[in-house]
Amino acid sequence: MKVREKADDIFLQALGNRIASIRKEKNITQVELGYRCDIEKPNMRRIEAGNTNPSILILKKIAAGLSISLAELLNFTN
Repeated sequence: MKVREKADDIFLQALGNRIASIRKEKNITQVELGYRCDIEKPNMRRIEAGNTNPSILILKKIAAGLSISLAELLNFTN
């Protein structure tokens, strides 16, 4: 089993922060975003905290739930 590298942890943290920031700008709760994406709140919380590595399909659902494109979701620097 390969251990995640520090750079990967930093990336996942930045991605989670990006999701949370956009969600808050749009006045959407974690519960509401989870409902829109069919993701349970504990899983959404882990994604936003950078504690899990979401698949590209999950990220696509999150982008749709935030009414933005996947490219826009991923357009950040860490």
